[in-house]
Parts: sequence; C-alpha cells; structure tokens
Amino acid sequence: MKAIITFLLIFCVIVVFHEFGHFFFAKRSGILVREFAIGMGPKIFAHTGKDGTVYTIRILPLGGYVRMAGWGEDTTEIKTGSPASLTLGKDGKVRRINLSDRQVDQTALPMNVTAYDLEDKLTITGLVLGETKTYEVDHDATIVEEDGTELRIAPKDVQYQNASIWGRLITNFAGPMNNFILGVLVFIILAFVQGGVQDTSTNLIQVTNGGAAQVSGLKTGDAIVAINKDKVTDWDSLKEALRENTQKFSKGDSLSVTVKRSNGQEETISVKPQESQGSYFLGVSPVLKTGLKDKIFGGFQMAWEGATAILATLKGLITNFSLNKLGGPVAMFQMSAQASESGLISILDLMGMLSINLGIFNLIPIPALDGGKIVMNIIEAIRRKPLNQEIESYISALSKNIRYMFRAGLHTVSLQEEVTHVENYFEMQELKYPAPSSSTST
Repeated sequence: MKAIITFLLIFCVIVVFHEFGHFFFAKRSGILVREFAIGMGPKIFAHTGKDGTVYTIRILPLGGYVRMAGWGEDTTEIKTGSPASLTLGKDGKVRRINLSDRQVDQTALPMNVTAYDLEDKLTITGLVLGETKTYEVDHDATIVEEDGTELRIAPKDVQYQNASIWGRLITNFAGPMNNFILGVLVFIILAFVQGGVQDTSTNLIQVTNGGAAQVSGLKTGDAIVAINKDKVTDWDSLKEALRENTQKFSKGDSLSVTVKRSNGQEETISVKPQESQGSYFLGVSPVLKTGLKDKIFGGFQMAWEGATAILATLKGLITNFSLNKLGGPVAMFQMSAQASESGLISILDLMGMLSINLGIFNLIPIPALDGGKIVMNIIEAIRRKPLNQEIESYISALSKNIRYMFRAGLHTVSLQEEVTHVENYFEMQELKYPAPSSSTST
C-alpha cells in the first residue's frame, strides 16, 4: 500500500504541476480554460469559478488535465437528434444547454437538436413541440455534458488559435517550464530535509551508524587519503579506488584505508567492507555543506546535474535506440516502491528527477508533445501568418489521439537514468537499494 501511495503521489504531483503551467498562462493569454481536472475518470467534485473554468476532482488519482478551448484541445459535439433542454434568459438567448439526464430542469425548454453553431454564429436549431426553431446562444452560455459536467461554451474569440502567437507559445512552454521549477524546488527541499548538500569535491567523510567504517574506527570529519595504494582526493576518486580494489574481492577480505584525522595525524586502518548485492560498502558518505546558500544553490546544482544526465541519455536513446531504455508506469511504480522503502529523502530525489524528465521529454518536437506545438508557434512567428488550417487540424487530431499515452507514463525517457541517479544517491547515503552487481558503491 505504501508503494502505491508513493507512486500516485509522485505521478499526480508532477503531472498536475505540469498542467497548472498550461492553465495559468492560457488564462493570462485570453484562452478559455473550460476545465482544470485533478485525476481521471468520473468526477466526484466540481466547482465553477468566476472565470468560467470548472475545477473538478476525479475519482482516479492519475495525474490531471486541462481543457482549453479550441485547436482540437477541446470541442463541443452534439449529435444530430440528441435531446436537450434549453434555459432561456430574459432576452430570449439560450443561457444553458443541458444534454444530461442527470440534471433535470422542469422549467427548461425541451428540444431535439438538428443543427448548432457554438463558435461563430452562436445559434442552436432543433424541433420544439414538432416545430423547427432557432435560438441565439449567449456568449457565456454553459453546456451540461452527458456525465453532468457543466462547462462554458467556446466561441472563437476565446479559443486557443485566437490568442497572440506569443501567448500560445508561452502557454505551450509553461507545462515543461513548471516541471523544471518543480524539480528545482523539490531538490531544494531535499537539501533542507537532509540537513545540507553533499560536498563531493573533498575527501572528507561522514560515517554511517553501524557501517564498516564506524566499526573499524573511522569518524565523521576524517579525510580518506588512500585505499590500499590508490590516492583519494575527492568523492569520485574514492569510489573509483573502492571499485578497483574490490573487483576481485571475496567476502571477509580487508582494505587498507589511510585516513587523516581532524588533528592532522594520518592512520592506516584495516576495514572489512560490507557486501550487498555484489557491491561493497565502506559505510561512508560525503560531508554536508550546511549553509543556507549551500542548500539553495545545491538544489539548483542537483537539478542541473539531473537534467544533463537525462539529456545525455536522451541523446544515447536517439543514436542507439532500444526499447530496454524506455520505461512506463510499471517501471515508475517499481522505482516508487523502492523509494518508499528508503524514506522521504529518496522519494524527493525520485520526484525531482522524474519532474525534470517529464519537462525535457515534453519539449521534444513531435506533434504529441508540447515541443511539437512550440515548433509550430515558432514557424508561424517566422512566417507572420497562421499555418494552413488543414495542417493544424491534422496535427491536432494526431496529438489528441496519442498525447494521453505519453501522459500515462510512456513519456519517461530512460528510467534507467533515474535508476542510476537514485542508485548513486543511495550509495552515498548507505541506503539498501538493490543495485546491479556491476554498480560501484562506498
């Protein structure tokens, strides 16, 4: 159960934060956001804001979505002959079109719809008591869908394509941007939760309670200067020295670890590393930089390192494609399960990496993703005129059909990279993450 909750928490937070970026800048660009939903499936709560947006919570905690008016993002469809009930205002214009049998208004006018235009002419036509009638529809009228969700109609002046080119561009970019912001915030929180940022530029260490180093007499604040005959100057050289000297290691063997105490004296100590899943642990981690600036800038640094690692993996995926480098919901669940067992620190680390991953992947310039729309926006800005409507419609339809496949988790480019990143972090913390036998650890 803990693993499921962790998975849903991570997945919902990064997706909802992504969608909120689209929502916020769409509103600022004059685009009608008809619905902002948290979760999927049947709604369990709905509230209509003064801005015309319906805010819903849905029963399945699997991310969320934004319904923007226009450009295939959201359309209103009424089947010919569909029964509807119309609520008229004092001016005779339709204020509400009810297509649901869940909300019955005895005062509404029944109609079998034969034609409608809720974008340009704002009219609805149908049979009323056997007579064909046409009614004007108010610009801010609402329509009740079959599931009972009541939304604003979407005249063309509030649709996506009517916004300025820069408004559309920032609306499309805002989702990935929010994921980058979330990733940085999560890593900053991580730095505060763990009490600082690990300083991998030195050979100073802190020991893990009950670890091999503590048992052998090493202390927090010691500096490891050599493992056997290999010199150690920083964390990377420490890991490399440990890897080199444990390649042909047997359980029970010892290492000669030379340390420099806080008083400046050097000692050589015999240490028996702890073995786990084919890897050997000294039971040490880098010392922490605990200053306020260190924690804040450390969060940015961790986010940057994660982003560069993901970009490198993405490059490798493009140049040497393999399905083994892709991950989906199952892989995300497995990693969430591992993180949940290791505690809050590992959960935050995973959330930060996945958020940055989602942001980067959504910027790939293919129609199903935000990057594809951004490319179209840039082309339109260069041409200084809209793209052909048929091209837009085709790309929109293609995007609509496959975008949710990516939002459902298949978007996660190389979960292997997240695995590697979290493994490395776990190595530093001496957490019991089941790393492959080829992994180095300390």
